[in-house]
Amino acid sequence: MLTFVLCLVLLVAAYFTYGRYLEHVCKIDGAASVPSSHLYDGVDYVPMPRWRTFLIQLLNIAGTGPIFGAILGACYGPVAFLWITIGGIFMGAMHDYLSGVILVRNDGLSITEIVARYLGKGAGVFMRVFSVILLLLVGVVFIVSPADILASKFELISKGWWLGIIIAYYFIATLLPVDKLIGKIYPLFGAALVAMALGLLGVLFLGDYTIPQMTLENLHINADNLPLVPTLFITIACGAISGFHATQSPLMARCVNNERECRFVFYGAMISESIIALIWAAISMAFFYDDGGVAAVLAQHGNNAAWAVNTIADSTLGIVGSILAILGVVAAPITSGDTAFRSARLIIADVFHIEQRTHWKRLVICAPLFAAGVALTFIDFAVVWRYFAWTNQALATVVLWCIVVYLYRQKSNYWVALIPALFMTYICSSFVFVSNQFVGLGSTPLAYLLGGALTVALTAVMCYKLYKDGR
Repeated sequence: MLTFVLCLVLLVAAYFTYGRYLEHVCKIDGAASVPSSHLYDGVDYVPMPRWRTFLIQLLNIAGTGPIFGAILGACYGPVAFLWITIGGIFMGAMHDYLSGVILVRNDGLSITEIVARYLGKGAGVFMRVFSVILLLLVGVVFIVSPADILASKFELISKGWWLGIIIAYYFIATLLPVDKLIGKIYPLFGAALVAMALGLLGVLFLGDYTIPQMTLENLHINADNLPLVPTLFITIACGAISGFHATQSPLMARCVNNERECRFVFYGAMISESIIALIWAAISMAFFYDDGGVAAVLAQHGNNAAWAVNTIADSTLGIVGSILAILGVVAAPITSGDTAFRSARLIIADVFHIEQRTHWKRLVICAPLFAAGVALTFIDFAVVWRYFAWTNQALATVVLWCIVVYLYRQKSNYWVALIPALFMTYICSSFVFVSNQFVGLGSTPLAYLLGGALTVALTAVMCYKLYKDGR
């Protein structure tokens, strides 16, 4: 329990300490003009209250990420607490906050255009293609998984019908102005997600559960089957650091009222997500403690995190828990999926300079986008999911390097982003050689050496970029 409580306290304290320090680093100006003011269009650039943008941002970035990822990450043991806490404070929240500030100061442009502006046209072209592919994968993942769950819970309606209903909702949500649907219902879902986490937190403190204490002996369990580096850092993404967040942040960067709101909306939302991930990692370790641990139990149920969510919530929170579980594993991914498609629309619109006030111009982008998404639903879900996690962290790495360049140009403390950028570059590089999804060398010295060599090469390219900027 002590390890869990300490990590929880550190996450909360970080918002008031490290978050404020990052405000100093990027020289926040509360009087500066923001996109929702000077670019107001009534569709995407719409000022909204701070509490509303926070809850929408939280739901946009969260989905099932801090739930499913945390449960799967709990298979590694208490070391998951460490990664969620350190990663959340110094990597994920920093990544979300600084990228959010950069977006606000660059008219709320899509992250792809920001990368092109700070890392060069070549990187921008790569990011445009890479991001749209990632967002399509996210959208498809969050079409299929909730449809499967709904079909199993409500057998009178087939999976095909659920797919059609979800896709229809996505299409409408992507087309409508941000304050008409997303701005009204998302805060409710966001509040429910927070309520679910707080309920489980109460269970942990008041119930008769044992949360494994982090020691040198149990720091990393099942090391033979689950190599810590790089796999843990890929498995737990949304609770620690996630590139998907940078694709979502432009939505709220276009809705904040001033720069001072950015810490609450972006840093605060990510810290909140880390807390949610920490709670789910803890409750899964505690709930399955007497049954041989999370890894053993999940192995008996096809590593199905959705099953674990339903089982834990139903057993600990009763009827309310069952309702919130459905919300967590169905509504949350749906709300992340629709904003994924919306972000893809905005990226394409920014690339081709297509204004989005006109309905038919939004439709021109949405129609082929959804056609591609529907086509991907016919591909084996396991194949789609297989590459999603790595793609997500690779995108985060690119954004971290973009932040480094931005801070370097601003003559600010770029080390706050450089150290995380170097770390994540190695994680993504080594995963290419370790994982069977790519080269498949396994956790061997050769795989880690090759990952290190690739990291050095990529770092050299970025150092040359900084050198040119400095001249």
